[in-house]
Amino acid sequence: MMLTWDSVLAWRMRRQFLDRPKSPSTEEIVRRLCGIQSQVKSNAELTVAVRSPDPVKDAVQRGVAGKELVRTWAMRGTLHTLSTRDAPAYLSLLASTRTWEKGAWQKSFLDAPRMAELAEAVQAELDGAVLTREDLVAAVERRTKDSTISEAVKSGWGAVLKPLAWQGYLCNGNGDDGRVTFTSPATYLPGWPGLPEPEEAARVVIPAYLSAYGPAGPDVFNRWISRGALKKTTLRQWFADLGDTLTEVDVEGETLWIRTEDAESLAATPPTDMFRLLPAFDQYVLGMGTDDTRVIPAHHRKDVSKTAGWIAPVVVDAGRVTGVWESTETSLSITLFPDSPKPAEEAVNIETAHLNLLLSGPNERSVTIS
Repeated sequence: MMLTWDSVLAWRMRRQFLDRPKSPSTEEIVRRLCGIQSQVKSNAELTVAVRSPDPVKDAVQRGVAGKELVRTWAMRGTLHTLSTRDAPAYLSLLASTRTWEKGAWQKSFLDAPRMAELAEAVQAELDGAVLTREDLVAAVERRTKDSTISEAVKSGWGAVLKPLAWQGYLCNGNGDDGRVTFTSPATYLPGWPGLPEPEEAARVVIPAYLSAYGPAGPDVFNRWISRGALKKTTLRQWFADLGDTLTEVDVEGETLWIRTEDAESLAATPPTDMFRLLPAFDQYVLGMGTDDTRVIPAHHRKDVSKTAGWIAPVVVDAGRVTGVWESTETSLSITLFPDSPKPAEEAVNIETAHLNLLLSGPNERSVTIS
């Protein structure tokens, strides 16, 4: 089966709900996107809202409060919101990397005995409890009597807590008052099953990823989920074990994988002229990575992937990133890449009107394109 990148990008936009079909639920959107990055809560809300024809205010926070969604450290060590029913599979694959057992990691953070002590303390203290970081630090120090461990827990980056999240020992609590809290998914989330074996988890996560970001290969999947930390031989075996549920396709000379059930819809998808303004850290960009030159031209990557890990809000035209945008309370400024085509005026007006409804402050903003 031979495909073009024009049709693949059109298919991905539709699969990621960027055509705004009638009223998918918040959980459906989060599941389809394989989770949404949630370092900045307002961006997570926008990621869902730009995919809905009738967005609901604070939809993600409502899902977290209702426990159908869970916020925790996940892909690439960043904070994500996941569907509660899918989270164990994603965490299992992340836990299988065992990155915290590597010498370089232990030298930078905590050695193996202290990590084991921390894990034991956190499991005991969060059992049936929801604690702020300050309360958790105090509880860990009280239980371990080791200030080295409690100082590591204080770190705002959460380096020593991420491995505990991946092993299913902690997740964020509701935090609807703005505070960051931690709890145990086993006692906080109804019906939490614990983590499946990695081989079982791979049978869930790999097809889910391909259903939104395919066609793709094992290396791209590896970079997306763990910054390449999964063993390549193991990952190739997981792809092979999926057997007939996956199919190889040729995309302009590159051999990649899709779910077999998606072959017909991919073949039938024509190129698109869809125009969208997507928020910072949107999954359309993160799902394939900012180094995917089919989506972001190589010489414009620096315009999207900024310092300190910031991923800019992007302009997407016909499946490709053609610029960036920013907003204030009174204005919305679109900056197209110099070598990008100018979008149709009607498409820009429709999209900026939709975005105005979602941004904080007054609904009407002046729009400039440069």
